[in-house]
Amino acid sequence: MKKTLETTIVLEVSEKKVKKKADENAAVNAGKEVKKEKNAAINAESKAKKEKSAIINAGSKAKANKNAAINAESKAKKEKNAVINAESKAKKEKNAAINAEKELKKGKGADVSSAFDAARFSDSLVGQMKKMFGIMPGEAQNEQMYKVLCTVVKDILTSKRVAFKEKMRAQGTKQVYYMSVEFLLGKSLKNHLMNLGITGGVAEVLKGLGFDLDGLCEIEQDAGLGNGGLGRLAAAYMDALTSEGYAATGFSIRYDYGIFKQKIVDGWQLELPDEWLNEGGVWLAPRVEDTFEIKFGGRVDEEWNDGKLSVKQRDYTAVLAVPYDMNVSGYNSGAVNTLRLWSAKAPVDFDLKLFSQGEFVKATESKSYAESISKILYPADNHYEGKSLRLKQQYFFVSASVQSILKKHLKYNYLSNLPEKVAIHINDTHPALCVPELMRILLDEYSYSWEDAWNIVKGTVSYTNHTVMAEALEKWPKELFRSLLPRIYQITEEIDRRFKEEIGAFFQNDGGAVYRNAIIQGNDICMANLCVAASHTVNGVSALHSNILKESVFRDYYLMRPEIFTNVTNGITHRRWLLLANPKLSGLLTDTIGDGFVRDAAELKKFEKYKDDKGVLLSLDAIKRSNKIRLAEYIKTANGVTVNPDAIFDVQVKRLHEYKRQLLNALNILNLYMKLKENPNLDINPRVFVFGAKAASSYTMAKQIIRFIYQLSVLINNDADIKDKIKVVFLENYRVTLAELIIPAANVSEQISVAGKEASGTGNMKFMINGAVTMGTMDGANIEIFENVGEENIFIFGLQANEIEDLRPNYNPTYYYNHNLELKRVIDALNSGIAGVSFRDIADSLTIGVYGKADPYFVTADFGAYSEAQARLDKAYNDGIGFNRMSLMNIANAGFFAADRSVTEYADRIWKIKKV
Repeated sequence: MKKTLETTIVLEVSEKKVKKKADENAAVNAGKEVKKEKNAAINAESKAKKEKSAIINAGSKAKANKNAAINAESKAKKEKNAVINAESKAKKEKNAAINAEKELKKGKGADVSSAFDAARFSDSLVGQMKKMFGIMPGEAQNEQMYKVLCTVVKDILTSKRVAFKEKMRAQGTKQVYYMSVEFLLGKSLKNHLMNLGITGGVAEVLKGLGFDLDGLCEIEQDAGLGNGGLGRLAAAYMDALTSEGYAATGFSIRYDYGIFKQKIVDGWQLELPDEWLNEGGVWLAPRVEDTFEIKFGGRVDEEWNDGKLSVKQRDYTAVLAVPYDMNVSGYNSGAVNTLRLWSAKAPVDFDLKLFSQGEFVKATESKSYAESISKILYPADNHYEGKSLRLKQQYFFVSASVQSILKKHLKYNYLSNLPEKVAIHINDTHPALCVPELMRILLDEYSYSWEDAWNIVKGTVSYTNHTVMAEALEKWPKELFRSLLPRIYQITEEIDRRFKEEIGAFFQNDGGAVYRNAIIQGNDICMANLCVAASHTVNGVSALHSNILKESVFRDYYLMRPEIFTNVTNGITHRRWLLLANPKLSGLLTDTIGDGFVRDAAELKKFEKYKDDKGVLLSLDAIKRSNKIRLAEYIKTANGVTVNPDAIFDVQVKRLHEYKRQLLNALNILNLYMKLKENPNLDINPRVFVFGAKAASSYTMAKQIIRFIYQLSVLINNDADIKDKIKVVFLENYRVTLAELIIPAANVSEQISVAGKEASGTGNMKFMINGAVTMGTMDGANIEIFENVGEENIFIFGLQANEIEDLRPNYNPTYYYNHNLELKRVIDALNSGIAGVSFRDIADSLTIGVYGKADPYFVTADFGAYSEAQARLDKAYNDGIGFNRMSLMNIANAGFFAADRSVTEYADRIWKIKKV
């Protein structure tokens, strides 16, 4: 039944050699044009008269033939084969399918599938409703229909997944296993429907049953299994890998609570539990048969038997890793991949003997110990217990993942050919323990020699570095590491010993070089160094970032092994950020350049030829204004603030960190407000400043900056003197779903991190593809955006990375404070208070320092240049057509930043995998 449903719902159209079943329903819906195409195909194939006889009928019988094709499966196959054999008509048939997508083109969402059997889908919904709840749809609540709909969609994907796995096995496909402690997925339902190409059809079926698709999608909560760009990138890459037809599996943790829900109360951030499993759990399928044991603590016993070393870990605490699989769909793709999330369980939840002895708390200790591991994303680690829990999380998920990979591999292969069939990718340092864990299994469980095991590891593992921030290059206290993971510590120690010999030999026993590149440095174990030592390839995520890795962070490694370093600039799921988030813009693009950009983002370049087309530019402006009205309505509901959709929407949404310099933005707003107080008739465009950001729960300064922005909004939004020239809005609980609302409405994208600190960024790309103009430093992928759009279509300011490094040793922020009167005035205002609240700590951090060196992120140095760039932006916005042209040029040149391009580079240059 499932296989029949899948075949009926999802039929794909090939542009090259048409080998798959043709788009029967698209041909039916295309009307007279498709009839002519079919007749032309039939007439062109004189030798296929028997196959085409079901299609060729007199005009009066055409309608009957179409109905017969729909209802009679045997006739349908003949009709489809006739169209398939008409190779010369393949392009026209694809266009017919495109024409069937008119709803999507006009911003309403429609199908890319070749056929959607509404009756079968409706029957599936009714059947699942009976099975799950014992009622008919007419009796169901929205929440029940939501779960039923998700279950039906999940069944479709699972059926496709089975077929895809069979194809993988038949081809002996090499697979990539993407290890990441974060996967920031957002909502899944609409994304799956879009990828399957059945959005419009499903909406109509639900409408017939008395339900609204948009309303059901609102029920789903974001799967907040990530903190920001790192997790969103991992999710984007799984989507792109699947869309491109690669075999891939993601590994992470099934956190009971994802990134916290943020609530702003009187300017203070409060963190509330994110209970995403309430509704998001419907997508997960438990796979208890693949449960693995993970060992913590205990001791390591070594025995020699017949000249072989036997190593056993004893008296350890066992935790079970139970996998939950989530399907990952791809756009109009036959592939369905898997994200496997591990949940921690105790071998025995309840010790009845201890309970009977009155040891009530101890009776459930093992359960509490185990379940704490997968309880929450990123527990606070500013104390020993928090560090211990984070380390447990990391080993827990990589140990389970590596065991899972090897179990699957050994069904059809042998360990020695692991590098030929498996690519394990370390996404940032959090999964670094997969290196000693893979060594442990090869050495202890399969008796490999050290040299052979190490060669297998180095042939299998690759690593992406995501940051040059010293505090983010993870280090673990040696004693904690040794006590919690005794065998892993032994192996890491040996990796370090051998690696230091290699470093020493290369640098001729230079003790400084050996120490700074060692994996174990004093009392710290350096995870980034472990990753570099063990990986066959190391990459950065933008051109500038990769150069910094080679010239600074990993300079010595680069001198030793330059061939392992490369760059892969980050990318985004452009379909999600256009088709789902900005359907009206997608419609304009389709109407002007066709829909080729959906599969190939490089096609966006064609849009550039409309840069002087006034009609297109005005349409672009109207779409932006419509998106701004939509966001303004949300702001009114969420914050009670009325904003002007004709104002410049100036947006900075991202994780709150001092290096990202939300503070610089806020100081400039305060400066602008002071100017307006002096001259309410100041000739500037009205502007709405929108912020969204979460601060780590233990990050005091970041929380202070949030409060400062909030107090600015209280001060400015209630001041009638400035005549609504500026408004400030902080939208709480920033997440993927909220980003999909904010980003299409932005005129200006704030990407103002201090140069040299932002590895790449992906928010800058999402804004760019939605037509926002970047206000940014020459940092991360901003540089590549600049190179793609040209300096006339971006606002660049501030010190560059090399200038920052030259200035750093003698940097004196009080110089700028004393020589820039506007800067001095706003910093003094922080001391005096904003809306009755003093921000002396922030002021001191910029001038004299609070917890370290003053102004470590060069806010005062860049303040003047930033203010000047903002003035240039205001002037540019006065030319409406000119600014819309800038917006168009950003959209047209965004194709390079698609995740499809990124994963193809990884596949070709790093993982060495082929499409299935």
